[in-house]
Amino acid sequence: MDSLQQRSSTVQEPPAATAAYRPTPPPAWKPRTDPGPLLPDAEPFRVLGTDAVDSVDPELLRRLYAELVRGRRYNAQATALTKQGRLAVYPSTTGQEACEVAAAMALEERDWLFPSYRDTLAAVARGLDPVQALTLLRGDWHTGYDPREYRIAPLSTPLATQLPHAVGLAHAARLKGDDVVALAMVGDGGTSEGDFHEALNFAAVWQAPVVFFVQNNGFAISVPLAKQTAAPSLAHKAVGYGMPGRLVDGNDAVAVHQVLTEAVARARRGGGPTLVEAVTYRIDAHTNADDATRYRGDGEVETWRAHDPILILERELTERGMLDDDGKRQAAEAAETMAATLRERMNADPVLDPMDLFAHVYAEQTAQLREQAAQLRAELDAESEA
Repeated sequence: MDSLQQRSSTVQEPPAATAAYRPTPPPAWKPRTDPGPLLPDAEPFRVLGTDAVDSVDPELLRRLYAELVRGRRYNAQATALTKQGRLAVYPSTTGQEACEVAAAMALEERDWLFPSYRDTLAAVARGLDPVQALTLLRGDWHTGYDPREYRIAPLSTPLATQLPHAVGLAHAARLKGDDVVALAMVGDGGTSEGDFHEALNFAAVWQAPVVFFVQNNGFAISVPLAKQTAAPSLAHKAVGYGMPGRLVDGNDAVAVHQVLTEAVARARRGGGPTLVEAVTYRIDAHTNADDATRYRGDGEVETWRAHDPILILERELTERGMLDDDGKRQAAEAAETMAATLRERMNADPVLDPMDLFAHVYAEQTAQLREQAAQLRAELDAESEA
C-alpha cells in the first residue's frame, strides 16, 4: 500500500529541475507553411475604377459585358417562367452575374465546373443549353444534360456536397496525369456545412488542383452571414487548411475573372487549391417561394443596386470609349433573342416517360426496382386500355 501511494505521489510531482523538460511543444508542432502568404487582402480586390483596367484586354472587357447582359436577361426570363408555371422553382442570381460568368470563363474546355443549384447561369455561360440547365428546376429529370459532354457536374441541391466530389475528380485527374482543374461553386451558407470543411482539408493535404469559389451574397436563405461565422472573412478560413485565401469584389467582373484565372493557373501548375470569396449580393429573394422583405430592408437592397455588376462595367467601358450606344443595343438584342428562344422552348410541354424513373438508378437494376417497374408498367397499361 505504501509502495502504491509512493508511486502515485511521484507521478503527480513536477519534473526535477535537472530533467529535460520543455515548457513548450517540441519543434514538430510548427506549421508546415508560413501562414502569412495565405492570408487574404484586408479589402476585396478590385480592378474597375482603378488604373489596372488599362492592362486588361479590351476584347475581354466587351465579352464580359455581353455575357453579363445576357445573364441578367436569363435570370429575368427564368424568374418569369416560375410565375407562368413552367418552372417549379428558380433560385435567381440577379446581382451575382459577374461571379457566374467569370467562373465559366476562367476555365479551359478540359476543366470541370461543379455548380450548386443556384449556378445555372454559370453552366449556361460555359456553353450548356439553357433548357437543359433548367430541367432539374422544372422537375423533369435529376439533371438535363450529360455531365461528361460539358464537363459540368450535375447541379447540386444539397448544400456543399459537390465540393468533395470536385476534390475527388481533381485528385483522380492528377493521379492519371490529366491536365485538369476543378472549380467548385458554393454559397456562404454552404460554408457552414461539414462537406465544405472536409473538402478543403482533403484538397490541401493532397494538393489537389481545385478552386473553391464562395459567392458570399449575404444570406443563407434568411440567415445573415454574421449569424453563421465570426471569422474576419470567409476567405480567412483557407489559412486553417493550408491554402491561400483570396477576397474579391464579386460585382467587379474583371476582378473576379482575374482572381479565378490566377487560381486555376496555380492549381494547374501544381500549386494546390485556393479558396476565393467573392463579396456580392442576392438582389432577388432566395427563390420565388421566399419573401425576402421579412429579413432585410429595401434600403439595403437599393444600396447594392448602385453597385450593380452591369452598371459599373458599362460605366467603365463607356468612359474609356470601349462601348457606345450601338454596342449596348447589340448586347441587349442578343440577350433578348436568347430569352425569346428560351421562352418558346419552355412553353412546349415535354414528352416524359414515367418508366425513366427506373432507367438511371443503377447500372443493373435491383430485384426491388424490377418489381416496382413492372408494377408501374402494369398500371400504365391498364390506364391506357380504360
